[in-house]
Amino acid sequence: QLQLNESGGGLVQAGGSLKLSCAASGDTFTNYAMGWFRQAPGKEREFVVVISWSGDYTYYSDSVEGRFTISRDNARNMVYLQMNNLKPEDTAVYYCAASAYYRGSISSGDYHYWGQGTQVTVSS
Repeated sequence: QLQLNESGGGLVQAGGSLKLSCAASGDTFTNYAMGWFRQAPGKEREFVVVISWSGDYTYYSDSVEGRFTISRDNARNMVYLQMNNLKPEDTAVYYCAASAYYRGSISSGDYHYWGQGTQVTVSS
């Protein structure tokens, strides 16, 4: 099993930046593509971005492309989400997730392990 623990959320003004981190433990980290999802109050969980096992493939949702950057450090079992030019509509709980598929997926059902989430709030 893989345990995931997110950190780095907080309150930021519109236009600001935050960097989320996700620490993995318990299994071989490089066996998993890593994704970030988010869920706003009253809305369904939505895909944000995914990075492949090796980090050579990434895929972003249209809503964050050009503003967010995913990266991973396989030596440290970490995945990061750099979020720039944040907007109020980015306000949500952000979840780190692991998928056994090489390139991961945009579907939450294809992820096998989830973190507990970290709150990001963007004020206008």
